[in-house]
Amino acid sequence: MAAAMLSLLTLSACAVGPDFKPPPAPPVAGYTPEAKLAATDSTNVAGGAAQRFDTGRDIPGEWWKVFHSRELDGLIADALQASPNLQAAQAALWQAKENLYAQTGKLLPQVDAQSSAERQQFSPAAFGQAGPPQLFNLYQASINVSYAPDVFGGQRRQIESNAALADYQRFELEATYLTLTSNVVTAAVQEASLRGQIEATLDIIKVESDQLVVVKNQFDVGAAARTDVLTQQSEVATSQATLPPLQKQLEQQHHLLLALIGRFPSEPHGDRITLASLRLPTNLPISLPSQLVEQRPDVRAAEAQLHEASAQIGVAIANRLPQFNLTGAYGTAALTTAALFSPATLVWSAAANGTQPLFHGFTLLHQQRAAEAGYDMADAQYRNTVLGAFQNVADALRAVQLDAATLKADRNALSAASETLNLAEGQYRLGAITYVTLLNAQRLYQQSRLAIVQAQAARYADTAALFQALGGGWWNRTDVAPNPLSPDAADSAPAVDSTTTPITELHQ
Repeated sequence: MAAAMLSLLTLSACAVGPDFKPPPAPPVAGYTPEAKLAATDSTNVAGGAAQRFDTGRDIPGEWWKVFHSRELDGLIADALQASPNLQAAQAALWQAKENLYAQTGKLLPQVDAQSSAERQQFSPAAFGQAGPPQLFNLYQASINVSYAPDVFGGQRRQIESNAALADYQRFELEATYLTLTSNVVTAAVQEASLRGQIEATLDIIKVESDQLVVVKNQFDVGAAARTDVLTQQSEVATSQATLPPLQKQLEQQHHLLLALIGRFPSEPHGDRITLASLRLPTNLPISLPSQLVEQRPDVRAAEAQLHEASAQIGVAIANRLPQFNLTGAYGTAALTTAALFSPATLVWSAAANGTQPLFHGFTLLHQQRAAEAGYDMADAQYRNTVLGAFQNVADALRAVQLDAATLKADRNALSAASETLNLAEGQYRLGAITYVTLLNAQRLYQQSRLAIVQAQAARYADTAALFQALGGGWWNRTDVAPNPLSPDAADSAPAVDSTTTPITELHQ
């Protein structure tokens, strides 16, 4: 028996099925066709600084602090503290880890203590003998041991699969964290943009109302037609009509922001962010393409799913091979409790058995083929996730560049429109131009005022999108809440071989 057990334990050093190897990084040198990205345009307006791209620089864990806004920092701190989505993702990670620990226990022998007390009566006639019925008590106590040697590694492949699932939940947690912080930044920027648009609209309404007074005065002295007055009144009313939709969007955006930080719409929140309170980072860290697959939580989660699918192939193969089981029991059985542990009442047993599946209706074969198809599917999904990750970064880089160009063009357009409007107002008072010319100047100015606010907000929002696309620096985080019930509570995030960039350097 000992020789057989030693032989089985020796065989258990192998594990059938493929050994997983992480896919290599894509063989590309950059995110865009250019060898080096040029700095963005600059504009003499808030949020108009030029931004440079620093390839290879690491991303800070608290990347949102590059905007240097205490209000924004406070919003994100509230969100990280109260978000149900983040709490659910953390609980899912803890659950996956505990399932892993539970599965690991199957590699060890199972030991159980068993005891029983029984009173029964039997008739000697059942054994072909004469006599009165016999009444007796039977007491038993034993230790039972069972062990299923993992000869072909099926259990270890299942443990490997559970470990991959725990990795998947870990990166799902990081993805939830990154999505939450990015959504808070985007929502705060959009709220600030809507406030800026409302402020610009109120200024426009005031300018148009003032102009209405001028047109009425012109009409009173016979220098303007009644149609000019009516048209200007229509312009004022039209501008006033654009205000409620903006206010509606602002309220909805504010409610969204409150939900992200775990508050109800009825709860007050005093932190209000304006575009002027945000500082645009001028040095943007750009990870190397070979690092992106290590940094993106969705790519790492897809890799973990690929690993899980690989391990399931080994489980399916092992299920088609012989299964072994060793059992043993040692105890005592007596008719009285006083004699229960005497030498004469000791009993023991030892057994070994093996099972080789012969025919299960081709079930095991098709389960293996299904596992192999599952791996192919996970591999395709991984490659698609990598393509999407590179697309996200390329989109964000282009957005940052074009946002700067858009803001510069809008700033020039606003300057020209403002100068044109001032000139047109003066000329109209003197009767040098028609009202139609003045009206066109007003409309151009209105469009330029709103466009520049939207362009400013786009620069902040797309800068945040770039940090999100690059992975958000989760590997530099220090605020991950461990599972206090887990023996693995000291787990830390996988490290990336790079140097953390101080926030201040991103503005130099």
